Amino acid sequence: MKRFRGYLCALFTSFSLFAASSWALQIGDTAPDFTADTSQGVINFHEWGKGKYVLLFSHPLDFTPVCSTELAAVHNLKNQLDSMNTLAIGLSVDNVDRHTLWQKDILKLANSSGSELNYPLIGDHDLNVSKLYGMLGQDTQPGAERTAKDNKTARTVFLIGPNQQIKMMLVYPMTTGRNFDEILRVLKSIQLTDQHNVATPANWQDGDKVVVSPGMIDEDAKNKFGEIESILLPSADQGQKNYLRYTHQPEG
Repeated sequence: MKRFRGYLCALFTSFSLFAASSWALQIGDTAPDFTADTSQGVINFHEWGKGKYVLLFSHPLDFTPVCSTELAAVHNLKNQLDSMNTLAIGLSVDNVDRHTLWQKDILKLANSSGSELNYPLIGDHDLNVSKLYGMLGQDTQPGAERTAKDNKTARTVFLIGPNQQIKMMLVYPMTTGRNFDEILRVLKSIQLTDQHNVATPANWQDGDKVVVSPGMIDEDAKNKFGEIESILLPSADQGQKNYLRYTHQPEG
């Protein structure tokens, strides 16, 4: 039964792989759908994440040191992610049976007394999802002899919106652990700018001033946000006026 279930997952995903193989994923694209076996059972990705923001983060192999600390960190973000209407899902280029053993190490690192991670971990030993999301080349062949170094490009973080569009892609090298404070900052920015006609400037933190979108005229901006601060820049002499305007962070 397990072999048949794995066959169905691979067959379903192969159609998506064929469709996606001719282009690279970009921000704004629909996140490719797939069916895969995970540490919490078989899921259909789009159905599983329906109506939620999704944090999809990938790993080149089980039992790797940096990745273990990252998975533990996400386990401990459960309450924050829940409050942000966000589901987490990990991926590692290994099978679910090995994930089950690896989870014990991760839970130890997370100082958790639980028996399993509070989010699913995709078993991508066949490389289908890694290929589908452009992290490994379409001609890459799976095999037990593959090392973490062979899969080193499977280190991408994707933030996906409730409309199933890709909002962010962030790639880390194997030797650098992800900064989840930064990922949460980006998630907050995305959610804020999905709701309001604003953007967030460099080094923005939750509660700081935000930037009014260039397409909104001053009158509309004042009606919507109240006070706005226009920054006078040298290019104003050449007609480039009011393209940088700050206002307070909208609520909600």
